[in-house]
Amino acid sequence: GGRAGEIGNPTELSILRASYFCGIDIEELKNDCPIVAEVPFSSDYKFMATVHEPAASDNAPAGKLVAYVKGAPDRMVKQCKFQAKGGVAGEENVEPVNEDYWIEQIAILSSHGLRVLGLCRAFIDKDSVKVGDNLGPEFVNGRPEGKWLTMVGLCAIMDPPRPECVQAIKEAHGAGVRVAMITGDHKDTATAIGHMLGIVDEKFSEAVTGPELDAMSDEELCEVVLTHNVFARASPQNKIRIVKALQAKGEVTSMTGDGVNDAPALKAANMGVAMGKEGTDVAREASEMILADDNFATIVYAVKQGRVVWDNLRKVLLVNTPINNSQGLSVLLGLLVSLPNTPITAIQILYSNFICAVTLGFVTAIEPAEDGIMVIPPRTVGKRLIGRFLFLRIVIGTCLLTGCVVGSAVIINSHSRYDYLDMKGREQMMRACAFNVLDFGAMSVMLSARFAYNSSVHPRAFMGNPAAVGSIVIVTVLQLVLTYVPGLNSFVFGMRGLDWFGWILVLLSMVIVFSVMEIEKAIRRGLKAKGADTDDRTTPFFTDGPSEAPGPASMTMPKGASKLNLQELSH
Repeated sequence: GGRAGEIGNPTELSILRASYFCGIDIEELKNDCPIVAEVPFSSDYKFMATVHEPAASDNAPAGKLVAYVKGAPDRMVKQCKFQAKGGVAGEENVEPVNEDYWIEQIAILSSHGLRVLGLCRAFIDKDSVKVGDNLGPEFVNGRPEGKWLTMVGLCAIMDPPRPECVQAIKEAHGAGVRVAMITGDHKDTATAIGHMLGIVDEKFSEAVTGPELDAMSDEELCEVVLTHNVFARASPQNKIRIVKALQAKGEVTSMTGDGVNDAPALKAANMGVAMGKEGTDVAREASEMILADDNFATIVYAVKQGRVVWDNLRKVLLVNTPINNSQGLSVLLGLLVSLPNTPITAIQILYSNFICAVTLGFVTAIEPAEDGIMVIPPRTVGKRLIGRFLFLRIVIGTCLLTGCVVGSAVIINSHSRYDYLDMKGREQMMRACAFNVLDFGAMSVMLSARFAYNSSVHPRAFMGNPAAVGSIVIVTVLQLVLTYVPGLNSFVFGMRGLDWFGWILVLLSMVIVFSVMEIEKAIRRGLKAKGADTDDRTTPFFTDGPSEAPGPASMTMPKGASKLNLQELSH
């Protein structure tokens, strides 16, 4: 299902819909020509057959049943001995089949991206099958008389790609994600659809078929999967070999599928994706992810959101780590420069740690996708969360915050304008200034960290995420309350109201922290534009190293894959 009012395979539904449009009463046909036996469809042999009691219009000889076969036209032609004259029923209206004619017509229709089915029929003796028989493929392709079917005609179905799918593939290409299509369709159909999707181009110019893959060694297959994006007339065995060949070349693969036969390939892929609407339970059990809307564009959206999560984790680290580091280092450095007391108190450290994590850290945790996030290549396999440049930014942020906190404390402690204060009053003023430098400096870190690639010296620093402005307002109001409310500032936090000179130091510290971090970001953008490795793609120390690729011997389907225990398919 999955479509309102329609339940079943899209190909079958299109045939039924065409029948209704032609004025055929399907229910009447079912009553007049009941099914006696059938050969169920399988992607292995790519056809299905049903045996019926003949209707009067079939002109069937006495004692005969009529068999209807539909499937891959190139395979159907090979089983045909006759062709119907003008599609008219009856043994007197047949002539020897012209295989070249049908092959040509199949190629013409397929080249327009149409899914083509061969429609065949034949008469068989009534005593050759029993009612309810579940026949095997040999009923069609293993008969002792060899070719025996009559080709009635071809059915061409247009199943165009969804517009959003074409756009999604374009976006995937921009993000460095290669998209390949594995299908059971004719080679020409698959190639035409590939052109529509944008996966067939000068680099990947043609399709390769399942029989061609079967004839290849594993080593040859490993090379072919890097030069072809379209695989036609593919079998379940072909699918798992393609997946494992890509993995053997160091590629991270995601496989989509909906059928029972897709389960082994879904299981073998790094990320198996099953269809939620029209997928089978077996495919869902074998997958790590299920598409609720059966839309390829959702996969690309998931890739985008995965990058957002990765970036936001790094941004949270960039905000919280320097703030937490500077809280402890400010105390240590303050003692090393011979301040009369610590520049910030324990309660101030606890407060800053809490309020910055809840507000400023939260902002970066819910950042939307950054502009340009889908035009960068995928990160290296095994890349660690903290790379060289993130580590450098954390160090820079820590040094800037620590230096500004201690520097402001030293200035307040030594400046002559505060000579009117006694020792305790000067200490309270020093701590008030250092405390505000720490928390307002943290705002500068947050504003810079909001964008990993783009400059924050732009109005967008205050746009796109309402939590950014909200957190700044909350922290500012709380800082003013803690700084100026009598009793709360002196008794609890050990400080006093800050004067204008102290606020100049606070604002100056904010500008210094923000400017230096943006300068570092600009330098990194310049290095990246010149081709430097700013994403640690070739730096082993900051990656866990790629996992060992499976060798060619592991590319075949596991024995008995069609009887896999479903309980073992889920992780």
